[in-house]
Amino acid sequence: MRVYFCTNQNVQSSVTIYMKNLVAADFFLCLCLPLRIAAYANNSRIMSNIHCSFGSTAFFINMYASILFMDFIAANRYLKIVRPMETHALQMVHTARYISAATWLILLALSSIYLILFLQNFLGQIPDVFTCESQHNSQLSLTYKIIHCMTFVSFIFVLVSLILLYWKTHQKLREVQFSSQVSSESQTFKRSKNNMRVLVVIFCVCFVPYQLVKLPYIFIKPLLRDCTAVHAYYILKELTVLLTALNASLDPLIYFFFCKTFRAQFNFRGRQPVRE
Repeated sequence: MRVYFCTNQNVQSSVTIYMKNLVAADFFLCLCLPLRIAAYANNSRIMSNIHCSFGSTAFFINMYASILFMDFIAANRYLKIVRPMETHALQMVHTARYISAATWLILLALSSIYLILFLQNFLGQIPDVFTCESQHNSQLSLTYKIIHCMTFVSFIFVLVSLILLYWKTHQKLREVQFSSQVSSESQTFKRSKNNMRVLVVIFCVCFVPYQLVKLPYIFIKPLLRDCTAVHAYYILKELTVLLTALNASLDPLIYFFFCKTFRAQFNFRGRQPVRE
């Protein structure tokens, strides 16, 4: 949790607010993994129901929280680049707190709909096979599909915005390089571009495969009659879940590149932190 040393508790910025929420999302996502592992290791009725209700719901909340907070961090960093002498409303600390709270509340509301329906209809039932979708009736299946369609649209918006922000940062860097501005400013923009690149790469590696597989899996799986194809598609989906969980291990790279105080924690003993 070294990211909490990125700023004095009395002096914060919008980026550090989002980074701390990203840390929280990663931390709680990691707490979901032992439950998922236990459910696979012990294919019992109790573990299956706990995993498919509370475990999958918590995993969903923290995964999409990570997706959204990464976008908020990129947007704030971009505003700092294009408006270095101004403070946009989105860069205000109180605005960041409101946005963070709203993000968690919206995700909790969406997940609670699924969780309540699951508990009302299926708690205590024995699934035919170990997949959460096998326990869905028509109402829950429809709700499940609607929620994932909504979150998929949100994901596409975030992905496009991240790529656009990176491209605009690149354009800004080119403008600075071809202008008469001092070299130090050019280096600052170049460093910001590299930071954005790290964020975009981590985002694409961890979340894009899951999103590309999950939505087709939900709609195509019921139409498949070949058990081998169903099993292969299920294994592919689970592999993308592993990549999603990998995000919790790669996010420290974001803290490292976006927070100089965090980088200072890794300086060799006896060396002084390099001022940026």
